[in-house]
Amino acid sequence: MGCSRTQGRRQKEKEDKEMYQRSEDCPREDKKVHGGNGFGHMKVLATPDQMYGNARLFNHATLDPGCSFGYHPHEHETEFYYILSGEAIFNDNGTEVVLHAGDIAETGGGASHSLENRGDVPVELIALIVNE
Repeated sequence: MGCSRTQGRRQKEKEDKEMYQRSEDCPREDKKVHGGNGFGHMKVLATPDQMYGNARLFNHATLDPGCSFGYHPHEHETEFYYILSGEAIFNDNGTEVVLHAGDIAETGGGASHSLENRGDVPVELIALIVNE
């Protein structure tokens, strides 16, 4: 059984597409996140289409000192933060926890969270939101 023309075209597009992306080519934006303080510096690592609709966000984020992601819930999805560098205050449904490089935070199932940089150096992290 052979491929349809559409399937063949998709396969050709996959074959022609580069399997890597240079950091300088990643889209970037400075964004106020859920009413937090200041702006988060976002580098988009993959779009929802690239993740086949299984996730809606995969970003490298930087929070400068004094900046935060505001308190917000996650319904029908889960967000993970993987801290790369710096120290962040993670608000886990009203309980504050200090996160360091290598720590992972997970929020889903209707729970709420925020993240704040109260330190003197930027906090770098990977943020991933996967769909239910």
